[in-house]
Amino acid sequence: MSDPEIPQKAPYIAKLDAGDYYWCSCGKSSKQPFCDGSHQGLDFSPIKFSLEKNQVVSLCGCKHAKKPPFCDGSHNQI
Repeated sequence: MSDPEIPQKAPYIAKLDAGDYYWCSCGKSSKQPFCDGSHQGLDFSPIKFSLEKNQVVSLCGCKHAKKPPFCDGSHNQI
């Protein structure tokens, strides 16, 4: 598998409504941190996550989190 692009070395802080979302794992989406289909033909697939209530989340921007889509500070090691 190839390495993802790193759109930013910091998390995306987002206030999201309850529902399903697709986090971009390839780093190529123009709608970061969400998938726009730019992974087509690559070794990447979006990661679906669901929120049961409205909340503020910290989504990985470096694409190297150990348990994506949420930031775990891995950007500090890049």
